[in-house]
Amino acid sequence: MKSLGKFALVTALGVSALAFTAVRASADIACTGDVCWHTHTVYDYPPEAHVVIHDDSWHWGPEAHYVFREHEGRGYWRGDDWVDW
Repeated sequence: MKSLGKFALVTALGVSALAFTAVRASADIACTGDVCWHTHTVYDYPPEAHVVIHDDSWHWGPEAHYVFREHEGRGYWRGDDWVDW
C-alpha cells in the first residue's frame, strides 16, 4: 500500500509540473507600430506607448511588415529604444 501512495504522489507532482509548464509557456505578442515582442505578463501600458496586445497565435497579413525585437523586463519599444517603466 505504501508504494501505491508514493506512486499517487509522484503522479500528482508530475501532472502539476506539466500544468505549470503549459501555463508558463504561453505568451502574448505586444506590438507598438511595426515592432513586436513576446511577453508573459500583460501590463497596463501608458496610452502614449500605443501598445497593442495580441494572443500568441496572431500572425500579420501578407502585406504587413513587422519585426520582432525581444527584450527582458517591463517596458515597450519606442522606435529603436526600449523604454523601461
